[in-house]
Amino acid sequence: MKATSKRSQKLEKLRTHSFDLLVIGGGITGAGVALDAASRGLDVLLVERHDFASGTSSKSTKLIHGGLRYLKNLEIGLVREVGQERAVVHEIAPHLVRPEKMLLPLVEGGSLGKMTTSMALWVYDFLADVEGDDKRVMLTKEETAEYEPLVRTDILKGGGFYAEYRTDDARLTIENIKTAEKHGATALNYVEATEFVYDDEGQITAVICHDRFSGEHITVQTSHVISSTGPWVDELRTVDKSMTDRHVFLSKGVHIVVSRERLPLKHAVYFDVPDGRMFFAIPRLRCTYIGTTDTAYKGDPDAIPTYLEDVEYILHGTNLIFPTVNLKLEDVESSWAGVRPLIYEEGKSGAEMSRKDEIFESESGLLSIAGGKLTGYRKMAERVVDRVGKQMKEEGKKLKHTTTKDIDLTGGPFKDFAAVLAYEKEIAALLEAASLSPDRAAYLVSNYGKQSPEIIEAATHRKEGTDVGRLAAAEAAWCIEHELALYPIDWVERRSGRLYFDMPSIEPVLEEVLAVFTEAYQYTEEDTNRERERIRKAIKWVSEFESAPEGVVVPEIVAV
Repeated sequence: MKATSKRSQKLEKLRTHSFDLLVIGGGITGAGVALDAASRGLDVLLVERHDFASGTSSKSTKLIHGGLRYLKNLEIGLVREVGQERAVVHEIAPHLVRPEKMLLPLVEGGSLGKMTTSMALWVYDFLADVEGDDKRVMLTKEETAEYEPLVRTDILKGGGFYAEYRTDDARLTIENIKTAEKHGATALNYVEATEFVYDDEGQITAVICHDRFSGEHITVQTSHVISSTGPWVDELRTVDKSMTDRHVFLSKGVHIVVSRERLPLKHAVYFDVPDGRMFFAIPRLRCTYIGTTDTAYKGDPDAIPTYLEDVEYILHGTNLIFPTVNLKLEDVESSWAGVRPLIYEEGKSGAEMSRKDEIFESESGLLSIAGGKLTGYRKMAERVVDRVGKQMKEEGKKLKHTTTKDIDLTGGPFKDFAAVLAYEKEIAALLEAASLSPDRAAYLVSNYGKQSPEIIEAATHRKEGTDVGRLAAAEAAWCIEHELALYPIDWVERRSGRLYFDMPSIEPVLEEVLAVFTEAYQYTEEDTNRERERIRKAIKWVSEFESAPEGVVVPEIVAV
């Protein structure tokens, strides 16, 4: 069945069906909510006004981690919950959520001493129930330098070595949505919830949705509504006339990407910078990415720029800890900028505000969830669906007792990470046998897991083009069919991650990918030209940097 036909069927369901729960927002929280609710027996609809994961959920540090620095603020409950969640999310998607050993160099004048670091990492492991080889190890100065030869040694005092997990936040979101659909949920991107419909008692009974793809407006009947719209959560609370003094504060975070050749780290490194922040530098296939900043943001959450000052700040901090590398502006291949939707706390900076989530319930029945961390998405979803359960209990209905910690995400299952690595070798052999690029195996498995053979099989039927072009075209076609990719930018940015992690690979396959979308959606020549230009604008947006306008908050470089 063609992707357009599948979408038409879903839209028809919106017109004719009454849902138990409508989830607004297709980021990681909304995706988690849809899966949790569907697995507990609810008839769920999820709508997202742009593409899935197009906001904060494709702009994080892409770590499933416990938030070591939150121990400083004594947020013990938060650290315990997300620390334990790391293992859960890894188990349900080990191809997507991968073990990442983290090196923490201890330096003169740094924010952590050897004793406090040792104690903090011990508490971190204890709270997260870490066992075996993943437990923290404290290192001497010499051992730290051996683990990471690029680290500056004149100020080095020692180090810590501990376990975290790396992911692709957009892929994690999309696989949650696909898994939710396997459990009966309906999900649509480019559908915007614009208005609520109320009964005589002021309770929401329907939501008016605008299909941005076709232009149609549809009134969707629903018994319950959850808003998980991140930076836009207050926008919908305003529409519902339920805004209170508790509101969202947007904190901007920027990451930059360089080639692995320019920053060839042996491990991920979590390091101090002079203003008291800490950065991550994380190797990922052919690149290394570094971040992040933390500045107040008051602009458009749909278009968050990376300024020259952001990039220079990150480069400066990185060069201080890895002085022989001497990264320059021209080394930056790509970047991303996103905002953390934090719950505002009077008198605190964004860096000081808690990462805890909070649920707001309006008199109309609208539930809004905000705050939180990528790592905690599953528990956040569980809490807000529990709140729906309370609403339903008053109506004489009851939710099933299930938990998403037992549900493998699409792309699996895998027994463990060793099985993932073994599977990568199988995929490399499949690629080689098909005269395709065997070096794409790790990329395919980390993105698609056990769905990879379908893409390879489709690529073998494409007789024209280069091997990389045939594989990319097959991948794009698969994402149109199975992942609701409506526009080429959806594939370039969020399905494949190439816009951030593999910028040089876009241009060689662009025309073949555009041809796939042109055929799938019957583009005119004008449509194809528009989408080509859209991708080239996106490339400029993430790789060319202008100075911030006067009055805009940017990070300040602290001299040492």
